[in-house]
This record gives sequence, C-alpha cells and structure tokens, in this order.
Amino acid sequence: MPITVKIDKLIRSRRRTIGLTITSDARLVVRAPHSTPAHEIERLISKKQRWINQKQEFFRKRPLHTPKQFIEGEEFLFLGESYPLHITQNLPKAVVLDSALMISQAVLKNAADHIRHWYEQQALEYISQRAAYYAELAGLAYRSVKVNNAKGRWGSCGHKDTLNFTWRLIMAPPRVIDYVVVHELMHLKQKNHSRKFWDEVKIIISDYQQDEQWLKDHSHHLRF
Repeated sequence: MPITVKIDKLIRSRRRTIGLTITSDARLVVRAPHSTPAHEIERLISKKQRWINQKQEFFRKRPLHTPKQFIEGEEFLFLGESYPLHITQNLPKAVVLDSALMISQAVLKNAADHIRHWYEQQALEYISQRAAYYAELAGLAYRSVKVNNAKGRWGSCGHKDTLNFTWRLIMAPPRVIDYVVVHELMHLKQKNHSRKFWDEVKIIISDYQQDEQWLKDHSHHLRF
C-alpha cells in the first residue's frame, strides 16, 4: 500500500521500538531507534495508516482549544474538578487552591507562568506518590519521576528507567492519572505495547480501556 501519510516530525533516539503519536493539532510524530532503516518506518506507517487517518480526522474535527485569559471566574481543571479563578490580595503564595484557584493580584501580569509553575509542582508531588504506590504494589523499581512540558504524550518510560509525565496530566481525574502511571511502570517490564504488556497493565487496572477512552475524548480539555 503506498504511503499517503506525511511524517511531520521524526525523532531518533536510543529507544528500542518505533512509536507513532498523533498530536492535538493532527501532526504525525514518529519516534524510532537510531538504527531503524527508513523502509521499516514506512512499513509500520503503511500498516497503521487507517489508524493514523482516523486519529488525525478526530483531532481536526475536535473543538478548538480556547487560550486562557486569566480573568476572574475563568475555569481551571485540577484532578478532574473545575475551579474558578479568583484574583485576590494577601496570599501566602502566588497561587493557592481552595474552593477556587486563587492568584495574587501582584503576579497577575505573569499569571500564565505562575499557574503553570503551580501545576508543575502539584503534578510532580502527586504523580510521584502514585508511582511509588504502584511500583511497590507491582514489585518494580524505577530511577526517578520527572515532569515535563510535553503536549503530544501523557507519559514515557526512559531507557534508564526514568518515568516522565506531562504536567498537564494533573488536570485529569485521579483514576486516569493512575492509569497513565501504571502504563509507564509496566514499560519497566515490557518495552513495547505487545499483548503481554497490556496483560501486565490489566493485572493492576482491569478496566484500563475506559481510562484510555477518557483521555481520547477529553484530551482537548487538558490544555493550557
């Protein structure tokens, strides 16, 4: 089958397998080992062409993300719950979560930076706790948990057994976060997405498919 799909970005690294990602703006990103020949990448894309087309069509038809304006009452997600933004004075920190997401008037000019930093801190603390919990449950060991600014993927397991997660994941409900954490932890056992890998995930989260579906249906809300 001739390839009619454009590769928007090709990233080569020390990973062991080829990975295909469709970003929120419908771009195809291919991640491949340094030694993988082009024809192998083309063969996989040809095999996955229907899936790629479906995912790209989904993202093209999805409602456009509206950039935040950082005004009073604007809604922000945290652990699956929506909180209105409240601009106030005399806060102990630049950003505080209570019944609302409160931000100090003094830092309002740089609201995006301060709220993103707050999200990053919360994500690292919360996801680190969940990773430790599930690693002990599954008898696994990892090197570290890191939070990044990725927009096209929720998490990854590095070749040195580091677990990486986008800070945007902290906007999702707790059970969805747990699924992504377990997903990446299981890559410590299986560095692929084989049937054996999914069997390992299922041992911990028997109905993980509904969490996957939630991310597919709501990923456009987990933006900033």
